[in-house]
Amino acid sequence: MDFCEFSAELWIWDARKEDGWTFLSVPTEESEEIRAYSASRPQAGFGSVRVSVTIGGSTWQTSVFPGEDGEYALPIKNSVCRTEGIEAGDVVTVQLHVIER
Repeated sequence: MDFCEFSAELWIWDARKEDGWTFLSVPTEESEEIRAYSASRPQAGFGSVRVSVTIGGSTWQTSVFPGEDGEYALPIKNSVCRTEGIEAGDVVTVQLHVIER
């Protein structure tokens, strides 16, 4: 798995609601590809996988984190939300690249 593009809805993490942590869930098929791709590589903290993300005109590097539902959660920086004019409940198109360690 090197690159994927998908659309997903932004949501706020309930445990950090006051901090405004915004995420989106990587769809099941793409999450399975990330899991398969990363299985033969050294594991990072919490099972995270380093990625490069593009939403609109914003590109940054972060990690996706596996959830109990089998989908990875992708954190969206507050600065990206402001720049792109997006918020929880919006559906955005995401380009995601796994970064080699």
